[in-house]
Amino acid sequence: MKLQFKVQQYQSQAVDAVVSVFSGQPKIDGVAYRIDPGRTIAADDGQRNAEILLTSSQLLSNVHGVQQARGLRLSRDLADPVKKSAAPINLDIEMETGTGKTYVYIKTIMELHKRYGWSKYIVVVPSIAIREGVKKSFDVTADHFQQLYGTKPRAFIYSSAQLHEIEQFSSDRGIQVMIINVQAFNATGKDARRIYEILDDFQSRRPIDVIAANRPILIIDEPQKIEGDEKRPSKSLEALASFHALFALRYSATHRIERTKVHRLDAIDAYNQKLVKKIAVRGITVKHLAGSSAYLYVDGLEIGKGADFPKARVELEVQTAQGIKRQVKRLSQGMNLHDISGGIEAYKGLFIRDVDATRDIIELSNGDILGAGEVTEDVAEDQKRRIQIREVIRAHLAKERELFAQGIKTLSLFFIDEVAKYRDYEREDTLGEYARAFEEEYEAVLADYLSELDLDEAAERYRDHVQAIPVRSTHEGYFSIDKKTKQFVDGKIAARGDFAGQSDDVDAYDLILKDKERLLSFEEPVRFIWSHSALREGWDNPNVFVMGMLKKSENTTTRRQEIGRGLRLSVDQHGERMDNPVTVHDINELTVVTDESYTDFVTALQREIIESLSARPRKASVDYFVGKPITLGDGSTSALEKTVAQALYFHLIKNDYIDESGLVTQTYKDARADGTLAPPTSEVLKPVIDFVWPLVDALYLDVPKPADGRKPKKIPLNDANFNKREFQELWGRINHKAVYQVDFDSRELIDNCIRVLDTSLNVTVMQYLVESGNQVVGLEVEQLEAGTGFKVSETKVEHSAVSAGSTVKYDLLGEIAEKAQLTRRTCAAILTGIHPGTFAKFKQNPEQFITEAARLINEQKATAIVEHLSYDPLDNRYDLSIFTENQTAQDLSKAGGKLKKSVYEYVVTDSKVERSFVEKLDVSDEVVVYSKLPRGFFIPTPVGDYNPDWAIAFRDDDTNIKHVYFVAETKGTLSTLQLKGVENAKIECARKFFAALNAKTDRDVTYDVVSDYSELMQLVTT
Repeated sequence: MKLQFKVQQYQSQAVDAVVSVFSGQPKIDGVAYRIDPGRTIAADDGQRNAEILLTSSQLLSNVHGVQQARGLRLSRDLADPVKKSAAPINLDIEMETGTGKTYVYIKTIMELHKRYGWSKYIVVVPSIAIREGVKKSFDVTADHFQQLYGTKPRAFIYSSAQLHEIEQFSSDRGIQVMIINVQAFNATGKDARRIYEILDDFQSRRPIDVIAANRPILIIDEPQKIEGDEKRPSKSLEALASFHALFALRYSATHRIERTKVHRLDAIDAYNQKLVKKIAVRGITVKHLAGSSAYLYVDGLEIGKGADFPKARVELEVQTAQGIKRQVKRLSQGMNLHDISGGIEAYKGLFIRDVDATRDIIELSNGDILGAGEVTEDVAEDQKRRIQIREVIRAHLAKERELFAQGIKTLSLFFIDEVAKYRDYEREDTLGEYARAFEEEYEAVLADYLSELDLDEAAERYRDHVQAIPVRSTHEGYFSIDKKTKQFVDGKIAARGDFAGQSDDVDAYDLILKDKERLLSFEEPVRFIWSHSALREGWDNPNVFVMGMLKKSENTTTRRQEIGRGLRLSVDQHGERMDNPVTVHDINELTVVTDESYTDFVTALQREIIESLSARPRKASVDYFVGKPITLGDGSTSALEKTVAQALYFHLIKNDYIDESGLVTQTYKDARADGTLAPPTSEVLKPVIDFVWPLVDALYLDVPKPADGRKPKKIPLNDANFNKREFQELWGRINHKAVYQVDFDSRELIDNCIRVLDTSLNVTVMQYLVESGNQVVGLEVEQLEAGTGFKVSETKVEHSAVSAGSTVKYDLLGEIAEKAQLTRRTCAAILTGIHPGTFAKFKQNPEQFITEAARLINEQKATAIVEHLSYDPLDNRYDLSIFTENQTAQDLSKAGGKLKKSVYEYVVTDSKVERSFVEKLDVSDEVVVYSKLPRGFFIPTPVGDYNPDWAIAFRDDDTNIKHVYFVAETKGTLSTLQLKGVENAKIECARKFFAALNAKTDRDVTYDVVSDYSELMQLVTT
């Protein structure tokens, strides 16, 4: 398998943040110089990076533009808070684990080279582990970047034994990247010192001098592990200055020293934008029974077809011929535990009073309530680990069954703290206690799981697949290897410092990284990976869906570090990333099985996430809103003026959306979620109200809470409703796949683009802020340290008719053609057709002219596509299995009770609007049957696949019903402003799809958007 890469907007935004800082820098393809020849007579020609030609004020102006566009606090200057700086300019790029920061900085290298000609880079990493992972990333992305840029970087790992690589680094004209771990230039070992020594085998030169002569650009990966903190900077930070870097870029999820931040994608942003897996947790909680010593462990609850559901899987002690054994039994309401146990006295008088799948609990006859994951007595260490292993296997099989038909391999990862627990070389089978427990539990759980599967074709294919894999072949360890015995051993682990509790064992990482793609293939039988807890950084595998923490807790490990190996979004058998916005979090969920309680683990994890977040504004104020960029309905951006900011602030106060401290209230959060925000009375606020809410959203830390991994359940079909004549008729009418085509006139597009550019292209003249101030009276040392020793007395904005980039040559046609994905000929026709006054704006601000022109052209292109779109419904149909096969397990706590008229026994809803809609559908006399349409049913559109919400069949004997078969989309609000953009485009495409479907089949199906049940009834009766 070969992993596939594609250009993604969120990653391009991180790249643009850095590249835009240097807008106006002319492109210079390297500066020739003579490499220090040392003892040799002849000297090779070198090619170093050109100097930055922008002034400090120009750079700061660019930085402010980047920061303002991203809602970041504006930097006062570009100074480093640490006295001994690694480089003259230091930029922070904050990116959450799992979002591809290595890809981002490789692409940043490519863009900096393309735009400005800089070709010499050094990637500094904190450990050998991360070094190996970074080199692997350069290797696997090489072809991707070759296709994008027509070239690729030459990346190599610095080694004091391979100094000829430095010669090539200095002399070659192409993009050169040296990857170096901090130990290679800041350690006391002999090899580490060589970089600073005059070496005979390097022509009496110091390697550091030859490297530094290139004026390289530093890229520091995980700087918080290298630099120390602001008050106590590390020796590594001081050593970085030896590279004589042009500037430094710092990439991390958690910066310890705050410098000039130009981009932020933190844990909340990553989750809300669905860029990483969501997290579920399965914990173990001890809950003693009142007046009883009976052992019970509630493994989980199940729903299904039949009167004896729901059922609870409960482990209890059972009297067998071999003595008392702990076994998992399926229990229903009314069952007697004394009988089930074979007469064990501790269970006498106990029976199951209730099994509640929506609350995930069982109630016993003595009044005790036990939830899934709760155990009634303290559990010994070995028994607790066995329970965890069983939970991992059960979670794995459930996820694997769900993803198998979609071509996605499921992997599970066990972290242990001692190799002997997995491999015991004194035993003939070499299995340690955990490996033996795994094999025993795997065979038992697999047999039980397969016995509960349906008997359809898809289930049989999965059954055949897993039964063909021997248990001994399905798990494998990745540990250090003893070079003499070739046996797994515990690697060397750092005892203190930034890397305490971690291992830098190259052998183990080599194994993990080498097998990364192979493990993703169905042909590889290994599905369960065992690794040392110390090997937790520098590698990950995108298809890890379950993690088991079979180790003692330790202070050196955070929960975020532990789950970091499984956060990346998964890939299928073709190496394609599973990031469709419609299904991304249905597919991508990481289940963590821990020996802590669910509540303890989640509370600690959320606290760590909050602590890791950079300082975000929390309080609403007029000053906070003034100047903030908002995205309008047409895609353009606008800075919020003071009058609008004041109106918004008073609107929030008036409706109790903020408290007296300016903090966002629960009233706002509830109204926002339900789509019931109060309309404004202010005339200046009315036109933009729908676009300012994201500014308010940004004020509260809505830290995503991991789900309880035991709660989601696969919802069964109601066969009677599914087979009703009315539903089968409705399904037969809408069950058509389709293709679309767009046929529009290029001349029409050109004319529309010329018109909109002449009327809507706004380019701001470059401006800079002049501040005058005086030193404060009675100056204190603390004021100097805090940077408050001067007080600004006057500010004035100056406008410049000549931009920073006015002397730079731009490929105007090429830039716009690339951003708009049109031919140069079409772009030339547009640009030559606009008014001379419009074209003259290019000189005011070339960068903004290109960006805004491309945006407006793209907007017209999108409009033309939707307007000229036509569908051709095909005879190809969806298989009925989409109602069951690809359905993900769902949390029944959001489902309400069992339904009477739904195709599914339960329907999980996301809002009060949907819940009210379902409740009224289910009791409506006019409705015969309805279904939440499965994710597998979608309409292709140019802006992404669209999955309608509901299919509803009404009574055909009611003369008031004019539209018997209806497909509905529910929205909390029908404001046209809020349905702008992609969402509105999909809805318009759906209207065209159903119109084409009705025309082809001559069988009427009505499609529309409704806000509630009452509006639906108005539509079907008129």
